[in-house]
Amino acid sequence: MKKTSFAFFGATPSFEKPLPVGQLYFPSWERYSAAFEGIFKRQFYTNNGPLLDELEEKLQGFLEVKHAICVSNATFGLMMVADAMGLSGKVILPAFTFVASAHSLSWSGLEPVFCDVNLDTHQMDINQVAALIDEDVSAIMGVNLWGGACNPKALSELASSKGVQLYFDSAHAFGCTVDAVPVGNFGRAEVFSFHATKILNATEGGCISTNDDDLAARLRSIRPTYGKESPVTIARVANARMSEAQAAIALMSLEDFPANQKNNANLYRLYEEQLETIPGLKLIRPTGVSFSNSQYLVCQVNEREFGLSRDLLIDILKAENVIARRYFYPGLHRTIPYDSALPQYLDRLPNTDSLCTACIQLPIGALVLAEDIECICDILRRAQECAAMFRPRHEK
Repeated sequence: MKKTSFAFFGATPSFEKPLPVGQLYFPSWERYSAAFEGIFKRQFYTNNGPLLDELEEKLQGFLEVKHAICVSNATFGLMMVADAMGLSGKVILPAFTFVASAHSLSWSGLEPVFCDVNLDTHQMDINQVAALIDEDVSAIMGVNLWGGACNPKALSELASSKGVQLYFDSAHAFGCTVDAVPVGNFGRAEVFSFHATKILNATEGGCISTNDDDLAARLRSIRPTYGKESPVTIARVANARMSEAQAAIALMSLEDFPANQKNNANLYRLYEEQLETIPGLKLIRPTGVSFSNSQYLVCQVNEREFGLSRDLLIDILKAENVIARRYFYPGLHRTIPYDSALPQYLDRLPNTDSLCTACIQLPIGALVLAEDIECICDILRRAQECAAMFRPRHEK
């Protein structure tokens, strides 16, 4: 194999335009323009308009929950839940997640307690959660990763037995089910992300689901809801309202969810067939769910078997215009400010540290075609076969 066959060495990239990892499912221009024409005719742009009401009602039906409270983004949602639940002291969460999970606690004056994850599933290790609960811990934040779930039933039993509250960051898990129960029904509340990179998107946004009437009332006051509900006493207001424009796109995205999930599942199977033949790449399958949104395609790179590091492989793919990502990097315990404020976790989370150097997220979603997957897997296969030519001389 000649070096010139790789864009890394100057050959023409395999893809003319960058192929991103995000979902990026959007409605047709005709549907989009019709929805926005209605917004302009009504001249109702925000402050809990008719499209928001419709979206929340439909989300409640889809998720089979009593309340869906839409917000401007999922980070606000996590902050609001912490406030509405009256949390204090410390909250346990995995270190292997997006930084907003921990930042929502810092914004709320809470201290994160970082838990390690299972090396195979990437979900938080419930045995380690139990060992971290002490008198200062007021809650557990479960994080459902990769279109899977972190054993919410076992976490519910643990939280109940220890007298602590439980809620979930379910940014990755919209549309998933656990034993046929929709994610959104576990703990006191769950928070979903509607970012453009998610399978249900509002370009930006999210929602909080709960079956707790009192908690829902507090959340709507924190958002706020401006008189639509009976007022309740709250400590502060987040001003996290979702606009009518966001709600319009989310409604169309919700209508398209079955088709988009099916497309994801088909793309996932194509990857699965090809990746199993490439040494050193382990496909991470969604665990803990009876139905997955197939929103993510994540692999672990075994550097010894593959012959290249995860980071070098990302550079090789980037040269081909395949924008793979190293999710998550670094672990939360090694990010600012937690690395210096909470140094006790730096050497206590070996699985998180290992995954942060090995995980790679590959493109899946609206912009990915079957032939794209064949091309991506061909690049991966050839890179593994020709690994020696990429390594620096002193590593050969």
